[in-house]
Amino acid sequence: MTLFHARGFNAVGIKEITDTAGVPKGSFYSYYSSKNVFAAAVLDRFWTGIVRHHGPILTDPSTPPVRRLVAFFEALTRDNAERGFALGCLLGNLALELSDDNGEARLRLANIMEQWSDLIAACLAQAGNTADDGVATTETTDLASMIIESWEGAVMRGRVDQSRAPYDRFLTVSLPRLLDAVGVSV
Repeated sequence: MTLFHARGFNAVGIKEITDTAGVPKGSFYSYYSSKNVFAAAVLDRFWTGIVRHHGPILTDPSTPPVRRLVAFFEALTRDNAERGFALGCLLGNLALELSDDNGEARLRLANIMEQWSDLIAACLAQAGNTADDGVATTETTDLASMIIESWEGAVMRGRVDQSRAPYDRFLTVSLPRLLDAVGVSV
């Protein structure tokens, strides 16, 4: 995961993966049929870490839903700050790098993005005073996707600039405007 995050999928070979893990190269194929299958497993591990560390922020009933959403992205911002804004988001990085030949990893990435949208949509549904009583709708799911897309753009720009400024713009400009478009204010 660290190698892919720091150098990218295409720049890392199987030998480098096994050397880093301290196992013989042949051992890799005892567990993974290809680097693509390994990438899918890496994505799962990365996403599981996000959900474990930051998922509870989005579901904490003691905090108002919009505040949870902001706190979630503030936590992700802190994660990126710890790495000097130099690595970006592994999900976004691999999404840009994987080709059509990386079927399993791309499918896993699509599934993770859907899970992420669902988590945010559920929080948005609780924030909107709708007749749906906190049930995600097409509108909240679409908004959740737009929020993630805006976030990933900020992360990409933050990686290029190695700066917090795009993250701050996301939190103070993009996110409030996206929420305001559906009548939810920060």
